[in-house]
Amino acid sequence: MLTSLSGRSVIVTGASKGIGKGIARVFASKGAKVLLAARDLAQAEAAAAEIRASIGGGGGIASAVAADVSSPEDCARMAAAADERHGGIDIVCSNAGVFPAARLGEMSVADWDQVLDINLKGTFLTVKACLAGLKARGKGRIIVTSSITGPITGYPGWSHYAASKAGQLGFVRTAAIELAPHNITVNAVLPGNIFTEGMEALGPEYIARMTSAIPQRRLGSVEDIAYAALFLASDEAGYITGQTIVVDGGQVLPESPAALEDL
Repeated sequence: MLTSLSGRSVIVTGASKGIGKGIARVFASKGAKVLLAARDLAQAEAAAAEIRASIGGGGGIASAVAADVSSPEDCARMAAAADERHGGIDIVCSNAGVFPAARLGEMSVADWDQVLDINLKGTFLTVKACLAGLKARGKGRIIVTSSITGPITGYPGWSHYAASKAGQLGFVRTAAIELAPHNITVNAVLPGNIFTEGMEALGPEYIARMTSAIPQRRLGSVEDIAYAALFLASDEAGYITGQTIVVDGGQVLPESPAALEDL
């Protein structure tokens, strides 16, 4: 049994849907005070209301704030909102990300910049904005949602996404060294193929192909990622920093499709 996170102040970016909403829901269900940040305030408020309804009298709190993580001003306002509403910042889940597909021949500079601005620069700006609040607590947890795509694997059409996700891990390792004297850990979760609204939009053929490549023969759930983040946010994970946890049902393990043929 992990030490309770009840009453801890948590920021989750990109929390209006998908993995971010799943992370926010799991933390709130454990009694945390969760601030859901997203570019679309109406969507973030709807997600927060859904979470409040789902946890009932579980003791957690969920509220929303509009924030574009590529904007320093928005990130500063997000951190200030957590401090004002929840009395500080204990845990930051830098999850916001986009993954539009574009092959190199068709990819524009604007396409590249959009993905790197949100996925990679957004991670830096989120963490930077929250540093004062985390340091004031005397300890803290930063969990970055990266991906197997980029750090471990590749996929046609996502070179910008892969670069942003690999870049996040370089950031995590150096940030972990810098923040260790402040008792702040920095780690990353690397999801494989997780069933979200974005995955559903890629269509049944893509989903079937991805499922067939996973030894567990299923897509992951947002809760699979959320509970990995929950562990990294716990007191028990206090001596873990600069590390990654791959949550992919074994997808990166087979050396070729032939390795799965006898399963």
